[in-house]
Amino acid sequence: MQSFRTEIENPVVEKDIIELADKIAAFNNLQIDEEKFRSLRLARGVYGQRQSGVQMIRIKLPYGKVMSNQLRRISEVSDEYSRGKLHITTRQDIQIHYVDLQRTPELWAELERDDVTLREACGNVVRNVTASETAGIDINEPFDVSPYADALFKFFLRNPICQEMGRKFKVSFSSTDEDTGLSYLHDLGFIAKIENGIRGFKVMVAGGLGSQPRHAEVLYDFLPADKIIPVMEGVLRVFDRFGERKSRAKARMKFLLKEIGLEAFRNLIEEEQKAIEFKTVAIDAASYVPSEPVIVKAPKVEIKEVAAFDLWKSTNLIPQKQKGFVAIGIKVLLGDFYTDKARLLADLVETYAAGEIRLTLRQNIVIPFVKEDIVPFFYTELDKLGFVEPGYNKAVDITACPGTDTCNLGIASSTGIAAELERVIAAEYPQYLENSDLVIKISGCMNACGQHNMANIGFQGMTVRTPEKLVAPALQVLLGGGNLGNGNGAFADKVVKVPSKRGPEALRRVLNDFEANANGKPFVAYYKEKGEKYFYNFLNDLQDVSNLTQVDFIDWGEEGKYVKEIGIGECAGVVIDLIATLFLESEEKIENAREAFENEVYSGAIYYAYQSLVNTSKAMLLAENKKTNTHASIIAQFDEFFVASGKIELNTTFSELIYQINKNTPNKEFCSQYINDSENLLQKAQRFRALSNTFVKSVI
Repeated sequence: MQSFRTEIENPVVEKDIIELADKIAAFNNLQIDEEKFRSLRLARGVYGQRQSGVQMIRIKLPYGKVMSNQLRRISEVSDEYSRGKLHITTRQDIQIHYVDLQRTPELWAELERDDVTLREACGNVVRNVTASETAGIDINEPFDVSPYADALFKFFLRNPICQEMGRKFKVSFSSTDEDTGLSYLHDLGFIAKIENGIRGFKVMVAGGLGSQPRHAEVLYDFLPADKIIPVMEGVLRVFDRFGERKSRAKARMKFLLKEIGLEAFRNLIEEEQKAIEFKTVAIDAASYVPSEPVIVKAPKVEIKEVAAFDLWKSTNLIPQKQKGFVAIGIKVLLGDFYTDKARLLADLVETYAAGEIRLTLRQNIVIPFVKEDIVPFFYTELDKLGFVEPGYNKAVDITACPGTDTCNLGIASSTGIAAELERVIAAEYPQYLENSDLVIKISGCMNACGQHNMANIGFQGMTVRTPEKLVAPALQVLLGGGNLGNGNGAFADKVVKVPSKRGPEALRRVLNDFEANANGKPFVAYYKEKGEKYFYNFLNDLQDVSNLTQVDFIDWGEEGKYVKEIGIGECAGVVIDLIATLFLESEEKIENAREAFENEVYSGAIYYAYQSLVNTSKAMLLAENKKTNTHASIIAQFDEFFVASGKIELNTTFSELIYQINKNTPNKEFCSQYINDSENLLQKAQRFRALSNTFVKSVI
């Protein structure tokens, strides 16, 4: 793996990749424990797979924008290091499966040749910044949100304040009040607004899905664009300090806000502002360079199946605000496509569009800047790739996570049932081919990577047990969720749980009743009018497990009998650190702080020093079997058990020492002193531990 050490021009990236290679070697040599190694590789996009001995690689693609050269590079990497298959996620990423851990540094280095990163694609960090797939071309948008999403992504990438949080953090941008970025279910969601000629955003905070979905609250009705980065930094600092770290089930932002309330949360953000180096961050949208469409004549083509072409145009073309251009939506079944088609697609859009594709939240592809007069040519070329299936973003376009195909947490197949439900709709309900109202989503477990609990009709992988104690795959049927626009949404109700093989029948009954009784209402309004009990009554008999047949014990897409196999989740997991590892990390943080100080990055240096102080105090508390659920509780307990008792002598309380971070501006003098404070505490703690260990040994 020597080659990437010299071929990566960016020294920061090179350091990252070399560090990953070194940590893999240390892990192989049993020099670092598995839990700590997991934390490091996750933050570098390397995720454990259901199948042993291989990894899933998640490629971070901000707001889903992929240039032709990048798509070709990703394809080359997939061919070389995997199986030539690409998977589009519901967060506008691309995943590659079945990768050898030992080769991940090489893979990463290859991707970086075209400015594609793995950094912070997984783990307890700021995940991919998502946005409306029509940003920059939407006829209704007040302005293009792409420059703002891009600036936010770059500002927080590798930022020390968000590298080791208690859980993951998700951010979205919506171009219009339609809220296609789904702000209401994100930790931070931004909806584009203009007030008095000033660009800004409605800001939503602390939304989330999972087993306990929570609607985001309005943090600001309007926030000027130059304040979004300082506010997000404040939010991250508060989440890092007060967010739960031990109990995975309570570690997301939504639980913190629920516990302390919105006003207290706003006050904490305000308290952090003094410590934030930049009170405003002007984002120069004019300097953002969007993709430029090529002006070229395409070969004339003859459309042989005019009816099919007309149907495709009615469902898959998206109007653009740029005169003379449209965007093309490509329906990608389950988000899976292959590198041979990806390369040809990259060549096509580079030659005849703007050299860009967009990955969507519904696992599809959008091609912007297609000249209206060459749409027939594009149709014929896409047809050769199998990319002209009608129904883009319509009812027949079902979203599903990988489920039991590759995910450790998958309980029942999501991809298999998704394919079957799409077949049912296409064959039995062709009228829904053009119906964009119905949104159907499927997740293989409660974590909701398929976003099932915000869909009109959702399915969640589960199991059922027969009176004879036999286990069969099942689906929780959820109804009534949906995006209501402008930061408002409804979460679906859990109505019934049915054996998986009855999923199509459950869908048929719901669609039949919707046809008969909705009276033109959208699905959310129809469901709200009828109520949960109404649907329970006509679906209830499908829950009966006393009459299962042999086929009910075989999951969709499988041939053998169902066996429930659930591994340990990684992305959302909380790492339990060993005492020695924490002390080592404290030393590393101090080194990072001194390096940042020398480079005059004082805010970063201060936060590294803060992390060292927390790690040191956490190590001491763990040695005493004390709880370390949050940074705030760690700080309070360290004062109680070590400072107040005189075991560790400080000139002040530990709280006063460490909380200087939000009472001082990040200047050179304070930074130097704060780093020295962190180093002094580490030395005192190490001496205390050494004396304690010596005493224990003498007693034994």
